[in-house]
Amino acid sequence: MLKRFRRLILVNGCFALLLFTHIVAASDKTILVMGDSLSAGYGIDLQQSWVQQLQDKLSREQRAYTVINASVSGETTTGGAARLARLLQTHKPELVLLELGGNDGLRGQPIKIMRSNLSQMIEASRAINAKVVLVGIQIPPNYGARYAGAFANMFPALAQAHDIALVPFLLEGVALNPELMQSDGIHPVAEAQPLMLGNVWPVLEPLL
Repeated sequence: MLKRFRRLILVNGCFALLLFTHIVAASDKTILVMGDSLSAGYGIDLQQSWVQQLQDKLSREQRAYTVINASVSGETTTGGAARLARLLQTHKPELVLLELGGNDGLRGQPIKIMRSNLSQMIEASRAINAKVVLVGIQIPPNYGARYAGAFANMFPALAQAHDIALVPFLLEGVALNPELMQSDGIHPVAEAQPLMLGNVWPVLEPLL
């Protein structure tokens, strides 16, 4: 009888522990990262990417956030806008980081299309009460000073229009350093990822 009682206590204790673990996991808030190859870890181990390093930092600091990396290499603002609704419904994020536009720019897409797509994504995220961080990017000047300038100015203009947080340039301190870029001159190496996170973190942290 005593053994059965002890076994019952043990089973109930294990069940309670599992239930508690589930509740803690379920209580985590979600950060959704919508990006392109710069956030998808192109050319490096995914575990070295700045997005994974963000998750590692949050875990070390015991902040109850789970990072969902929905970034896809080659993604455009049009593709991101088409995918976002389902991702918002599935993950119900507390925060959305939008790092898109680079591929649009490299393809010479009209600025007004990019602006419209990003605005749509911002509005969709805020419709579910998610905070939004817009992550700016720049394109090489050989695309023409006028286009490159309009492209770079699009991000702060959008952030101001929608009153959201802005990372001015994800590759600040990286893009002009050949040692931190892969041979294609577009994608950062693994050693650059902490610097990229360093550009994002001061903007993101106050929103946590």
